[in-house]
Amino acid sequence: MQGLEGVRVLELGHMVSAAYATKLMADLGADVEKIEEPDGDRARRHGPFPDGIVDPEKSGLFLALNTNKRGRTLDLHLAHDRHRLSDLIGWADLLVHNYPAAQAEALGLDYRAFQTLNPRLVMCAVTPFGLTGPYKDYAACELTTAHGGGWAWLSPGGSDRPDLPPLRAAGQQADFQGGLAAATACLAAYFRALQTGRGEHIDLSVQSYVASFLEHNFVFYTYLGWNTSRLGRRLQDPWQIFACKDGLIFLAVAEEDQWQRLQELMGNPDWSQQDLFRNAARRARNKEALHHHLNAWLRDWKVADLFRAGQDKRICFAPVFDMAQLAEQEQLKARNFFVEVSHPQAGRLTHLGPPYQLGQPWWKIRRPAPLLGEHNAEQLQAAAPTPPVQTSTPPALPPALPPALPLAGVRVADFSWVWAGPFCTAHLAHLGAEVIKIESRARLDLTRRLPASPRGIKPSANTSAVFNQWAQTKKSLRLNFTTPEGRRIARELIQHSDVVVDNFATGVMDSLGFGYDDLKQLKPDLIVASISGYGHTGPQKNYMAYGPAIAPLTGLSSLTGYPDGPPAEVGLSYGDPNAGINAAVAICAALVARQRTGGGQYIDVSLWEAVAALLPEGWMAHAMNGQQPARQGNRDPWLAPHNCFRCAGQDEWVTIACGSDQEWQALCRAMDRPQLLRDARFLTAADRKAHEDALEERLTAWTSRRDKWDITEKLQAAGVAAFPSMNSHDLDRDPHLTERGFFVRLPHPEVGRQTHTGIPWLLSNVPNGVQAPAPLLGQHTDAIMRDILGYADGEIARLREDRILF
Repeated sequence: MQGLEGVRVLELGHMVSAAYATKLMADLGADVEKIEEPDGDRARRHGPFPDGIVDPEKSGLFLALNTNKRGRTLDLHLAHDRHRLSDLIGWADLLVHNYPAAQAEALGLDYRAFQTLNPRLVMCAVTPFGLTGPYKDYAACELTTAHGGGWAWLSPGGSDRPDLPPLRAAGQQADFQGGLAAATACLAAYFRALQTGRGEHIDLSVQSYVASFLEHNFVFYTYLGWNTSRLGRRLQDPWQIFACKDGLIFLAVAEEDQWQRLQELMGNPDWSQQDLFRNAARRARNKEALHHHLNAWLRDWKVADLFRAGQDKRICFAPVFDMAQLAEQEQLKARNFFVEVSHPQAGRLTHLGPPYQLGQPWWKIRRPAPLLGEHNAEQLQAAAPTPPVQTSTPPALPPALPPALPLAGVRVADFSWVWAGPFCTAHLAHLGAEVIKIESRARLDLTRRLPASPRGIKPSANTSAVFNQWAQTKKSLRLNFTTPEGRRIARELIQHSDVVVDNFATGVMDSLGFGYDDLKQLKPDLIVASISGYGHTGPQKNYMAYGPAIAPLTGLSSLTGYPDGPPAEVGLSYGDPNAGINAAVAICAALVARQRTGGGQYIDVSLWEAVAALLPEGWMAHAMNGQQPARQGNRDPWLAPHNCFRCAGQDEWVTIACGSDQEWQALCRAMDRPQLLRDARFLTAADRKAHEDALEERLTAWTSRRDKWDITEKLQAAGVAAFPSMNSHDLDRDPHLTERGFFVRLPHPEVGRQTHTGIPWLLSNVPNGVQAPAPLLGQHTDAIMRDILGYADGEIARLREDRILF
């Protein structure tokens, strides 16, 4: 067996979050049974469709989300079909669904009952707000959680248009992220179940997960009182999308040496030497003057030429590609990112490929998405290894074991820094792994150096809000591994580890003697994950990238923006956390594979590919019809109303979405606007979409005079998906997140009790919550050297004196 081959997974629900979690497993070899209601997954009706003709067997979103799965239909309101589900529960290793709490209960999706049928079952509910808390029964869609988790509030970054609402990223990005987090937690819990025979229940909130990857923004509020938003001047400039002769290009200058190299590329013009632009702060304050000169220079360049010239000087340029341009990229072609799939109804289509490359090639498209009910008559291919005994009494649960998190006993040597790698290892730490962060004063993590200490506290390497957010529960080993002796000690640590993670530029680990070929000689079953902008192979492997450059590069920016407006950034360095969580998925899958069959794995995560894989709607419109979808802001291709509306107060907004005629009618009644029900322009979904501007004018007239929370409560009581667009202040005071234990306020030796975001899921069989605050620099050095590597105290003292433990 290879990868997840033979792992049995059930999926129930609609649209993206559960389907993407199980697709990640299916594409790595798992046997996934997709259970649909008799009229099918709603994704079958979402599109895009060939020639725009609705056909449930040809929806681009459904086809992309459901490769490698078998499809069955069950009506769980019927006793007979509930009995069939019980048979499937006995067969399964994992079950993933995205039914909200009340609907899950009505359908009989009860983990405690399932546990008596199959004690080893891992079950995950990935829902908008989770299964507990004040909002658990709130109606919601992806628009709700993108705004409700605080992401949309930050988008588009650097905006000067307070009249326009906060903007969600195009597609179903919040739900894709929920699916990635669900896959990570599920595979980790299954890894534990393989050892203990006892399963786990995972209650994952998409709102919480979105709130957990807000970069520096939430902790800037709790540490510094800065309630950042999409509006206003950036702290660094140039940093935005600019126009060239034949298209758009993104430019980010994050370090002073990059500004100097940009000056060289421009020929060191006199204007660039002015005191106005002497440092980052001055450039940010004089943005208008800076952009006047840059725009004049950029207009003479073609995008492709500037991309190459800039990258040759290690400057972060990235074209703003559309879907057709994405299809032509040699780097993606060289890494086999595009995959041809034949479907019996939709025909042969090019699909987006893997979010990572694997040394052991487990990822493969083996079958297309299933037709509705295609495998109803098919018998399960394999019985469970330990099926429940059919007796008059339920099978006994395995003996109780000491509570332990899923990855307890796994050790991670963490060479990563800044955000993408640390975000990956933060999830491994949340799941119980011992994450040892290798640090040195010779190369201090950038996040330790950021000026983000709480007011009134003297800044140090231990007081940065950003480091303290992403390093929770980790251990810190101070080791100068740029020295030969430091590298020798690092190799010893690797020999005592299960996983190695880095996010250095291509070639750095190899130059230090820590490339995968070197490391697998030390430990053949080692799992190594390397994260980079473009991947470690291909003609552009040495190009540099920051997380914000990835939305333009993938085509996400070309799809994101207000109607009739230009392509937009997405408010976050989205490429970074997305690459991090994709690496975590692959690591957990590799741990499962190693536990079952032995062997290690090399995981090459490209920020570019990991985000591009999340654009099936835009991509399938191109693949099917040769079209580039129009930018729609917060709107939906089919549904109306579906937008973010101004409320009473300064820059206050609420989202409202109706997914059916019944919800539209409930909205009108809750607004006390019966005349809207009689308006011929709004009778059907198609009518409302055709007259969306007029519809939104009437809703804005109602919302703009009311408080966002009053609107939310009134419409939710009527069963309508409504929720505020949340900022950091709102999140910090949110009673739902508080009740679910999402916030972390552990005592820290230098900053005291500060508020951080925590773990977006709740487990049923082990303690929940972050276990420890971020470490002080080198806090665990002596203990690691002594207890793991076996060094005597005198030798540790010598290494410190020789600046090896530095």
